Amino acid sequence: MHRGVLGLLILVALAGCNRSDSAASGSAGSQTGGEKRLRIAVIPKGTTHVFWKSVHAGALKAARELSGAGLDVEIQWKGPLLENDREGQINVVQDFVAQGVDGIILAPLDSTALVPSVLDAKRAGIPTVIFDSGLADE
Repeated sequence: MHRGVLGLLILVALAGCNRSDSAASGSAGSQTGGEKRLRIAVIPKGTTHVFWKSVHAGALKAARELSGAGLDVEIQWKGPLLENDREGQINVVQDFVAQGVDGIILAPLDSTALVPSVLDAKRAGIPTVIFDSGLADE
């Protein structure tokens, strides 16, 4: 669970630095009381195992803590049901890139298959933090 929380904190910091001018960047994040709500997508390898449920709980806890500190963060949790659905996870990443979320936290199922999707996120200006497993690309 600590990796999920740490990743969320790092990603929120990056999102705040890289995408602070939402009007210029075309970010789809919502506005609340003059402050931008940061939409952070958390994409696990699967959603049924207790480990991923603890990551989800940790991400929600970090969002609550950050919201309590004045930073409006919304966690968008989505992943494949099982940890062997590589194509499903790729589709989830691509959907979040298309939505223009403010950041992505990803536990990639495959070290090479997710590289193109992460590069798409980078080209779209969406900071991405990888946790649990690495990618075969910088």
